[in-house]
Amino acid sequence: MKLLRNLTLIGGLVILALAFGFIFRIPIATGIWPWPDGRLSYLFIGSILAAVSVAALWVGWTGEFGALPAGSLNILVIAVTTSIYFFRLALQEGRTNMIPYGITSVVMAIASGAAFLWSRRLSLRDVRPTPTLVKVSFGFFIVSLIFAGSALIFKIPIFPWALNPDSSVIFGCIFIGDAFYFLYSLIHPRWHNALGQLLSFLAYDLVLIIPFLSLFKTVEPEYLLNLVVYVAFLVYIGAIAFYYLFFNSKTRFGS
Repeated sequence: MKLLRNLTLIGGLVILALAFGFIFRIPIATGIWPWPDGRLSYLFIGSILAAVSVAALWVGWTGEFGALPAGSLNILVIAVTTSIYFFRLALQEGRTNMIPYGITSVVMAIASGAAFLWSRRLSLRDVRPTPTLVKVSFGFFIVSLIFAGSALIFKIPIFPWALNPDSSVIFGCIFIGDAFYFLYSLIHPRWHNALGQLLSFLAYDLVLIIPFLSLFKTVEPEYLLNLVVYVAFLVYIGAIAFYYLFFNSKTRFGS
């Protein structure tokens, strides 16, 4: 297990470095993305990678591999759905440069599927129940993510900026995958299943909240409502994460 913990920590650090690369638009990182994109889209990608890295670092640091199935299921759903889209672009639109991305997604799907099947047999060391408000919030997140993810896949503009149509589909796949992330923890309501999600949400929130608040000065009028809704969502999830991770006497770190 020590080797696996070290590999998980290294993987989390690599993903975190990649997150900073997208946040600060470093070419070696943004060049990985299948097509050129805008500053805010790169920021969003960085926030997703930061969320993944924090969860991986927590699992690697604590050795709580019983909490791994939710994250593995998340990546599995994202990898399967994005691979379908990449291969569709290659086969139906002749964009053969998408084939390597499709193959990469298939490999990720196989790896994450194997990780899910392996880790779901492991028991959580911390079996405290998930607080009721967290479970209710997760149910709300699941519905919201499915709705938002479906809208993005159909290229309906729900983000507070104009998206590249291809990025809209990929972001939609990410949101659908995230819905499964929270669904697993709702079905298995143990605190260490929820803790990883709240850590991920906190990282996601910290990356986006200040840039999004600053965006109120320049947002196009047609995207203002989208921005208000998105910021309200960030404030809510940030408050939930901060309270249960750092203030609630039954769930805060060190309790």
